[in-house]
Amino acid sequence: MCRRAALLAPRRRATFRQALLAPRARISFLRFGQAPTAGAARRRSVPRPALQRAERLRGTVQNARVKRPLVTLGVLGLAAAGWGQFEAGWVRLRTLEVRLPGLPSELEGLRIAHLSDFHLGFPSRGERAVHRAVRWTAARKPDLTLITGDLLSRPSAEARLRGLLQLLPSSYAVLGNHDFAISRDPFSKPSALADLDSTTLLEDDARTVELRGRRVQVVGIDPRSYRRGTARPDQLADPDADLRILLCHYPSVIDKLPAGVFDLVLAGHLHGGQVCIPYGRGKLRLSHLRWTYAEGLYRRPGGVLHVSTGLGTTFVPFRLFARPEATELVLQSGS
Repeated sequence: MCRRAALLAPRRRATFRQALLAPRARISFLRFGQAPTAGAARRRSVPRPALQRAERLRGTVQNARVKRPLVTLGVLGLAAAGWGQFEAGWVRLRTLEVRLPGLPSELEGLRIAHLSDFHLGFPSRGERAVHRAVRWTAARKPDLTLITGDLLSRPSAEARLRGLLQLLPSSYAVLGNHDFAISRDPFSKPSALADLDSTTLLEDDARTVELRGRRVQVVGIDPRSYRRGTARPDQLADPDADLRILLCHYPSVIDKLPAGVFDLVLAGHLHGGQVCIPYGRGKLRLSHLRWTYAEGLYRRPGGVLHVSTGLGTTFVPFRLFARPEATELVLQSGS
């Protein structure tokens, strides 16, 4: 037993000397004049693998705190994109009463279908909305069908367009900027639409038709002349017509018309903003922030304006809080 104790004694002394000479112990004696604290001893007693695991766990928690908002935003973005693709084909088919001052009694109840912005050729569910809107319009058999531009985004869809227009008798149309690829949309290609077979294409031109024994004039503006500032729709208006309707792709035309020349002005172009963020009773229209007339009815000195949200899409294949629509306008006398 004594021999064993003698063998172990030097090891104990060596261990004590090593403890005294350890860097942390020297610092404790020099700075505080006392032995290392219990906390320091506990820190030295923690195995290095455990410290490494704790550091990794702390880093994982910090990364999770940073990534959680990013993941949430990503999920919300995917949900919005998925809903937007669905909404692009979720067409609203509605009837809207429009009161026009001085409308002859014979024309009260006249039904006018207003379609706009097909954008055929752009890959989206908007084409589904176009097909359903055309079938709905054909089934209702309105007195007039009026189309306000952007029929094609790519010329490859021209055959499909002509097939759809065959279903719409008594229809008149103007072209829009996308029909000529006058746009920042990289997917837009110019089309060579010179006529539309069964649909009368109006390019700075007018037609007068007799409905219910009254003369109804439809005037159409070419988007190129409008953009150049050379369009003069008031010079095409027939003062002897009982009802004068102007078709122009751009809603802003209403502010350039003399008072009393046109009774009804139809336009499109804005898609209702296409991608919108609702707030309170309004919504922020991201695609067209500065336009005054985005959708619906407006009464101005130049006439009563109806702006369609259209049917197709551009730039991106979805809509958000801006459903596509086809509208039947029912005319009534009054203000």
